[in-house]
Amino acid sequence: QEQLVETGGGSVQAGGSLRLSCAASANTNINYCMYWFRQYPGSEREGVASLNPDGLVTYADSVKGRATMSRDVAKRTLYLQMDSLKPEDSATYYCAVAWDRACGRKYLPGSVRVWGQGTLVTVSS
Repeated sequence: QEQLVETGGGSVQAGGSLRLSCAASANTNINYCMYWFRQYPGSEREGVASLNPDGLVTYADSVKGRATMSRDVAKRTLYLQMDSLKPEDSATYYCAVAWDRACGRKYLPGSVRVWGQGTLVTVSS
């Protein structure tokens, strides 16, 4: 069974940092585009960053300059380092594996094959 497990969420004050991790099970084929999404209560999931198998990373404008997405292939783990956190970054964060190797220009939830269970980030002012 393909599975992703996120960790690293928590509560932090504005201006602080968090590093989210996403561990992929041995049965999860991660040689595809991978994403970080986030979701506010009552809203659709929105894309935060993408990473293709060649290592190309893109970021949503809302986090550009404050987020760094990376991976450790040997550990089968994806990371999202978030710095200079703002209260509006408070959300549940999900990692995801796409159906395709290529990452789309738009971060579309419909392009995702496997979702993690999410990890909650709360940023206080």
